[in-house]
Amino acid sequence: MANYDFPTEIIDLPSKGKCYEESNPLSKGSVEIKYMTAKEEDILASQNLIRKGVVLDKLFESIVVQKDIKVDDILIGDKNAILLATRILGYGKDYNVDVIDPFTGENQKVVIDLSKVQIKESNNDLFNSSNRYEFELPIAKKKVIFKLLTHKDEKDISSEIQALQRIQKGETVSQDITTRLRYMIQEVDGKSDTGFINNFVKNNLLARDSRSLRNYVKDLSPDLDLTYQFTSDITGEKEALDIPLGAGFFYPTD
Repeated sequence: MANYDFPTEIIDLPSKGKCYEESNPLSKGSVEIKYMTAKEEDILASQNLIRKGVVLDKLFESIVVQKDIKVDDILIGDKNAILLATRILGYGKDYNVDVIDPFTGENQKVVIDLSKVQIKESNNDLFNSSNRYEFELPIAKKKVIFKLLTHKDEKDISSEIQALQRIQKGETVSQDITTRLRYMIQEVDGKSDTGFINNFVKNNLLARDSRSLRNYVKDLSPDLDLTYQFTSDITGEKEALDIPLGAGFFYPTD
């Protein structure tokens, strides 16, 4: 561990490092992070960083001890593991949040025990350092080569979607799915031309094939199981809900 005046912890990555080139320090399968301090609270409270969409980048750079790790290289699931550990080390395991009861539509306060979050099951025997994976579309019978998205991909996707929304103005049709697919898909039946892939996603990818591919990617992707068991105070019914992550995740209510 690095020589710090405050505690650090080693965080295991859901990918186990198998999705990175050997030369990448993330291939070790773990990351050393320091406990959050007032300095990191300044980063999270910076409206300028939030507006620019780089607040999590700056937080990563501040808490990750190994300075040769590039934030942009981190897979989404590995990023989630680091964020969760940072939140627990900084403010504890209890996450107080207001949610909408899916059974009644009423607002309900819940306390989520973040220490119970586990790495989701996935077939890590399929992970490879080239980040290239194969899937046959069940209806079109075309072979697709895709990659798992990184933190940089997520930022680029977000920027592109926001730009499209500004251009479209009054348009209400979201392009989230097609934009993500365009970033994810690297080849279709051996064709890797960007223009061809963009056209294929927008005009030729059948809905059933699109859903099958996205479900396969979701099952394959290394990540945390970011759900918790919600119990309605009114009806007693239970349902698995997603744990919200983001800048607000780091502002606990006392």
